[in-house]
Amino acid sequence: MSNSSSISQFLLLPFADTWPPQPFQKRAPLLGTSLIITTITWDHPLHTPMYFLLLNLSVLDLGSISTTVPKAMANSLWDKRRISYLGCATQLFFFVFFIGAEYCLLTVMAYDRYVAICQPLHYGTLMGTRACAHMEAAAWASGFLNALLHTANTFSVPLCQGNAVGQFFCEIPHILKLSCSHSDYLREVRLIVVICCLGFGCFVFMVVSYVGIFRVVLRIPSVQRRHKVFSTCLPHLAVVSLLVTTGIFANLKPPSMSSPSLDLLVSVLYSVVPPAVNPLIYSLRNQELKDALRKFLAFSDCEA
Repeated sequence: MSNSSSISQFLLLPFADTWPPQPFQKRAPLLGTSLIITTITWDHPLHTPMYFLLLNLSVLDLGSISTTVPKAMANSLWDKRRISYLGCATQLFFFVFFIGAEYCLLTVMAYDRYVAICQPLHYGTLMGTRACAHMEAAAWASGFLNALLHTANTFSVPLCQGNAVGQFFCEIPHILKLSCSHSDYLREVRLIVVICCLGFGCFVFMVVSYVGIFRVVLRIPSVQRRHKVFSTCLPHLAVVSLLVTTGIFANLKPPSMSSPSLDLLVSVLYSVVPPAVNPLIYSLRNQELKDALRKFLAFSDCEA
């Protein structure tokens, strides 16, 4: 194959080799996230800025995991590995779009929690409906621009190293491994470095926000209230840290550290785990959402 124009399809790794649990466990994140979206949309008292952000996070989680997992599961079920050239480009675009927008939204959510806890008197002004909508739109727009730049750069690189992608979905580093143009390869790597630096800046902002939150919470006399805030914020910060560290490592690790098993593990950690555990963090730790979920399920049973 002389260049990418002669490639009509790519070969992916079998999903069964990367995710051994049973099919129900593979679908559980999709079901949990869909249930949260439906509950927040259905329950009017949850139509507040905080739950508006959570609703959008759930949509992005559902989008990111639906971009990679169903195709990989279908290939595994039918014992296939193929994905078309256009399908690979589309998958890469939407995956980068959803992950990028989700990361921007997590930054906004950290700021929302900081304002709610550290500046409660100004919450209505700083995180009102209009401000929240603007921040949300900026997160989606940032994800779209990021995905557009990466997809255009990645698939403009001439490919002459075969068509086997060493991953269960179309991932930028593994597409670039097929490149035969060193200069084009470096152009995309430079873009990845810039995006990772910006992402690390957002992560620092989140950490600073949580440090401010923890300083205020530690002055709260009620042990129960302190525990409630810590039990919500710490898991969220842990998931964000996992997303950042594994995402940066997957895209910037030196070739000498690359191995099939390590690449698969890292990719699952940043592409599947955060969307899967976010519903648990934001639903099981939230009494209002749990009450609304019970009412929705009871209403559904009555309608049935």
